[in-house]
Amino acid sequence: MKNEEIKALNLEQLDARLKELKTELFNLRFSHATRNLANPLAIRNVRKEIARVQTAIREKANGGNNDGKK
Repeated sequence: MKNEEIKALNLEQLDARLKELKTELFNLRFSHATRNLANPLAIRNVRKEIARVQTAIREKANGGNNDGKK
């Protein structure tokens, strides 16, 4: 997903997406440990998308105030 698509989601959708991504990351790590992972870069991509979703959740929780200050 692109940043614009992620930011267009509401908090419930973001939470659901975060749960999906964490499950996917677990499965990728398990596949990597058993030497069955075809694309090792998939782990990195999922971790980056988790960070994007967490950032969007944090921004929405702060009411759109993303200047880095509380």
